Amino acid sequence: MSQDEHGAHDDANEPDPVADRRRLREVTLLFLKLGVIAFGGPAAHTAMMRDELVRRRGWVTDQRFVDLMGATNLIPGPNSTELAIHLGYDRARWRGLIAAGVCFILPAALMVTALAWAYVTYGSTPAAEGLLYGIVPTVIAIIAHALFGLLRTVVKSIWLGALAVAALAAYLLGVNELLVLAAGAMLAAAARVLRRPPGRGAAHGVLAAPLLAFGGPPMAGGSSVFGGFPVFGRFPVFGAFPVFADPTGGQLLQLFATMLKIGSVLYGSGYVLLAFLRGDFVDRLGWITNQQLIDAVSIGQVTPGPVFTTATFVGYMIAGPLGAFLATVAIFLPSFLFVGLLTKLTDRLRSSEWTSALLDGLNAAAFALMAGVSYELGRTAIIDPLTAGIAVITLVLLWKTRLNNAWFIAGGAAIGIAHALLS
Repeated sequence: MSQDEHGAHDDANEPDPVADRRRLREVTLLFLKLGVIAFGGPAAHTAMMRDELVRRRGWVTDQRFVDLMGATNLIPGPNSTELAIHLGYDRARWRGLIAAGVCFILPAALMVTALAWAYVTYGSTPAAEGLLYGIVPTVIAIIAHALFGLLRTVVKSIWLGALAVAALAAYLLGVNELLVLAAGAMLAAAARVLRRPPGRGAAHGVLAAPLLAFGGPPMAGGSSVFGGFPVFGRFPVFGAFPVFADPTGGQLLQLFATMLKIGSVLYGSGYVLLAFLRGDFVDRLGWITNQQLIDAVSIGQVTPGPVFTTATFVGYMIAGPLGAFLATVAIFLPSFLFVGLLTKLTDRLRSSEWTSALLDGLNAAAFALMAGVSYELGRTAIIDPLTAGIAVITLVLLWKTRLNNAWFIAGGAAIGIAHALLS
């Protein structure tokens, strides 16, 4: 570990009130900025965080970054938001955990609330296609640059390289991303166990039990069975939770409870979120139409920050500004709680040979998924010479300069708007 890396780690643990306030301010400003410019979905968010925290500021090492990236895949909820929350904790402990999450979510929540108001008032939302025309190719370049930077950290051996290639192929063939992650982790752990002499290593599996309890793939509908009880996500369900069919507090309480349930059990992509929202708010409750839900998901996709702010839009359509606030708090609250619990585990994952191998496999699979998502995004975003040129120029500038990502996003947006006006 370099002197800078040691310095960053020691600085994060100084018992100095002045340093604590400085680190909290740094976390607040950085994640507020990321919340404004983080277009492109979880892979893009992860790439931007890596550029800001590893490449530019040196707050964490690449190894620590990929470990946190892999660990957040073990818990339900929006992984890039949970990565932001955990990185905030690493830099400024518990206050940093809260500040990073809130600041990353808040800009998108406010934008989505404003768009929801326009939608309810005027029956439509402002078009964003021109803006995204220039931004998305820029995001593709940012992701590609991050993948190159992480390659040597993640692919530590020929075996892990082969595992990453297999995971990428499985994802592109349509295998569920949760199965890809689980298979990568378990294959790496099994390979480590098989390489050990007979009679050794069995005890190491005990240390991985909490991870399997957190992170095993859910059954269809997000449920499974644990100890004879039905489980949603990783938690047993007793009585009415998580349905809340007839809450005494009325519509607002039911809205909050339903979003809280979704935030507690949802693994996977924005398409999985769409299925949950449709099942509860369209089919079961009948509060919104299918077209309104599709419009809500579209807004979540084109605004920066977490796609889960789709819940903000749904909440506004159901109960106005208060509904938007309650829906946002409810769907993100489990992420803060899960990351708070995960902070107790991540530092121990490297302490055991077995769990260290499991984490290496998980990181390789997560890296492959990030590459697969960026490939699919690139196929839809790079559609002509101009978008290809934006991506290539951005990649060259990222490679040769230390310009902030905000400049690239702003430049892409300006080109997209100009293209829309001239078309």
